[in-house]
Amino acid sequence: MPAAQDAARGARMRNGNYPDRARLQDLIRQLDVLRSEMLSLEDSISKHSGTVPDKCRPSAANLMHYLALRRHDIRQLQAELAALGLSSLGRTESHVISALSAVIRVLSRLAGLEQLAQPEHTSAPSLEAGRELLELNTEALLGPAPEGRKVRIMVTMPPEAATNYELVRDLVLNGMNCMRINCAHDGQQAWEGMVRNLRRAIKETGKLCKVEMDIPGPKLRTGPIAPGPTVLKLRPRRDTFGRVTVPARIWLTSAQNPERPPSATDAVVPVPGEWLAVVKRGDRIHFRDARGSRRSLRVTAAVGESRWAESGHTAYLTPRTLLHLDGAKGKTRNRQARVGALPPLEQTLRLFPGDSLVLTRNLKPGAPARYDAKGNLVFPARIGVTLPEFFECVRKGEPIWFDDGKIGGVVDQVAADQVAVSITHGRPTGEKLGAEKGVNVPETALRLPPLTEEDSRVLQFIVQHADIVGFSFVRNEADVQNLQARLAELGGSHLGIVLKIETRQGFEDLPRLLLAAMRSGVVGVMIARGDLAVECGYQRLAEVQEEILWICEAAHMPVIWATQVLESLAKSGIPLRSEITDAAMGERAECVMLNKGPYIVEAVRSLDDILRRMLAHQDKKRSMLRKLHLAAAFPAAAKAS
Repeated sequence: MPAAQDAARGARMRNGNYPDRARLQDLIRQLDVLRSEMLSLEDSISKHSGTVPDKCRPSAANLMHYLALRRHDIRQLQAELAALGLSSLGRTESHVISALSAVIRVLSRLAGLEQLAQPEHTSAPSLEAGRELLELNTEALLGPAPEGRKVRIMVTMPPEAATNYELVRDLVLNGMNCMRINCAHDGQQAWEGMVRNLRRAIKETGKLCKVEMDIPGPKLRTGPIAPGPTVLKLRPRRDTFGRVTVPARIWLTSAQNPERPPSATDAVVPVPGEWLAVVKRGDRIHFRDARGSRRSLRVTAAVGESRWAESGHTAYLTPRTLLHLDGAKGKTRNRQARVGALPPLEQTLRLFPGDSLVLTRNLKPGAPARYDAKGNLVFPARIGVTLPEFFECVRKGEPIWFDDGKIGGVVDQVAADQVAVSITHGRPTGEKLGAEKGVNVPETALRLPPLTEEDSRVLQFIVQHADIVGFSFVRNEADVQNLQARLAELGGSHLGIVLKIETRQGFEDLPRLLLAAMRSGVVGVMIARGDLAVECGYQRLAEVQEEILWICEAAHMPVIWATQVLESLAKSGIPLRSEITDAAMGERAECVMLNKGPYIVEAVRSLDDILRRMLAHQDKKRSMLRKLHLAAAFPAAAKAS
């Protein structure tokens, strides 16, 4: 720099327009130390991950740079850089070292120094290259972005998607970009039906949609519970004053040749077919219910061999309940029949804080607690759990959670075949624990195989029918390597892999998981917020999901935002206000996942609208300064007042 310019700059510094040169040099020194640590950690990639493919080198290097940066608390440094009008390095996940080097260059000019010699970073991506890598990786995994929306929508399939083509078609038409099939449920016949319906919908609509299938994984769950009584409750809807607003709607069908109801029903009642054949519209059917109460049904329509009926009173039917048929004009035909076989009620265990619960190694049906006539406990509630490894690894005093954290307890006693738990968390009115509910033991070091025998069988199906495999309960890089090897054996190396982060160990080992997964090329991460909240603590969930988003963006790896997104809307048709805000936050991920529910099509339509609106305002964690109607209207509003 010429001497005159240098002198002028020095004068401006002395007049207070710039910090003094010594302070600028100190900032440069701090940043240069950070840069050196980044390069040093980049050199260690091979130690952490073995061989990373050449095309993933920039992403692996950038991940190392970001990890080196986040080893330090640089909040004071950020404040000083922001005061100078420079990048504070707070939005540089995808291009860390190039952003840091750019700041060093500007500081050097401000200080009147020659630009410091900087090592070449041939593998470090620029801002544009970092964003492009993330977009390319997202498209490779989830397909091209839909028009007008960058974030993809994934939807978990309900069982009826196997047989209801219109449901699948409507999901595709309203914005579904990826069908998710949870292979822990339903079975191969149902999965085939879901995929077949999707292929047909893609062909007829011309829209693209990927198929993601989750392997079940070694999930710790509760076992079966002994069935409850076989009783069917007919219950009309009532208003606040107990007046009937909608009668209970009943489908009467032949016990020998049952027909499916063509629309929603409150109850399906099997009866003898030859008796049903003489039942006409307008007939009355009288009976005494399980309580001895006199009740009746009014027949409203005949559909095929079945009949619709309705009841304005609550009633309880059991198998062998005797039905008496009256004619439409009151003439008795002396026709009687008994209710056929009814499914038993699904039973749950009612647990209160302070209760004991025994977990058993065998999977015999569980049972509620038993009390004597004086209310003294005879036997505590019992239920089996699915993984025998649990009994070998759990220790007294460790916390345990059930059903996504609804019920919490502490391990009291450990024996070879059973574990006693003291319930400590739940509503004072009690919580219901059902069969096949998740069990989380965040402080227990479970020694589990990365792939179960069931996983290996399911993988054979996935390789033939899916585009993406969801890796449930992944914990460490050895798990990832095991899956990669198994896919190679089955000819499935072309499949994309989604690492489902749902355990504390998986979260804490995330950088190594990402480096190991890069060897597969097409990879993404799912933030499974349900299990993760229980594993890491609800108070930490917001912090944990932010960290996952940061780390994955540094690795240029797409993220799927999952669990309870618009859940009330999908299940009841009415969203919570907080759900709308949560869904909008999904703009920071590359994909948002919705779970099944009766109103899932409406939920997809709403999410599509929310994400399209947010596209103009948010790109990852960068605010997009689109023209605001509120700001444009302000002068006019002020003038009018």
